[in-house]
Amino acid sequence: MQNVQKNEQNSTEKISRRDLMVSAAAAAVAASSISPKARAASSSGKFKLKYAPSLGMFRQSAGKDPIDNIKFMSDQGFRAMFDNGLMGKPNDVVESIVKELDRQNMDLGPFVLLGIAGKSFVTKDKENREKIIKTVKDGVEFAKRANAKWALMVPGAFDTGLEWDYQTANVIENLRYCAEICEPSGLVIVLEPLNAWTNHPGLFLTKIPQAYMICRAVNSPSVKIVDDIYHQQITEGNLIPNIDMAWNEIAAFHLGDNPGRKEPTTGEINYKNIFKHLYNKGYDGVLCMEHGASKRGKEGEMAVIEAYRQCDNF
Repeated sequence: MQNVQKNEQNSTEKISRRDLMVSAAAAAVAASSISPKARAASSSGKFKLKYAPSLGMFRQSAGKDPIDNIKFMSDQGFRAMFDNGLMGKPNDVVESIVKELDRQNMDLGPFVLLGIAGKSFVTKDKENREKIIKTVKDGVEFAKRANAKWALMVPGAFDTGLEWDYQTANVIENLRYCAEICEPSGLVIVLEPLNAWTNHPGLFLTKIPQAYMICRAVNSPSVKIVDDIYHQQITEGNLIPNIDMAWNEIAAFHLGDNPGRKEPTTGEINYKNIFKHLYNKGYDGVLCMEHGASKRGKEGEMAVIEAYRQCDNF
């Protein structure tokens, strides 16, 4: 009887050891897929992912000066920043921002390519294409000064008088011209699908699968997608599966909860699971915090930071 009990005990211990070894191996595989920069950040007090506040998001706490804002962001653990209107700022301001980001070892998220708004890519109109080409050339020159990697672009409105597939073909052709301009410098245009139900009715590009198809057709490293989680929750949902299916064409993310477009934890999107998923995939790009705050003043700014600490705790 004692021998039976000993055999059962030994068997149990072997199973337990085997389970521990399997668990340890699985953990090692998961850890190996995470970028070294992300692992280093998580052990240094910085956020695991590069959540990027907009310049001025913390003006109640840091004041109006952009350099003070960048320092405040870095002190709070953020590893990136973005400014949609960066291209419209004076050269000396842009230069000081770039220098401070370099000092703080922070990345710069996509800037909006000014001059594209209102121009539709769905047409083959020669004059319109020439304007697009000039705007992209201006963006390439600005990106060199700003040390920027990504320029955000929205392809404009759809045409109610033209078959949809012809419009798609025209968008692809226009983007090939843009890609030819951008490729020598390494600048990446990121296309942003926007929701038509709450914020942007009438636009051509609305969904991630649609943007993925266009990027595959353009077939250039200089034309990718910025996946705005807020917009895509409204338009199509299925967030994580769409991230996975379009993964090779996604270059950046925008953030905001729904409804309300405020910080994570204020709406229906499970950002903690999304961030964990991106982290486990080894994502080392920028996630622009393109949203408002659910509360006013410094209290609201601290609530935004706390929301990201909470969602980054995985």
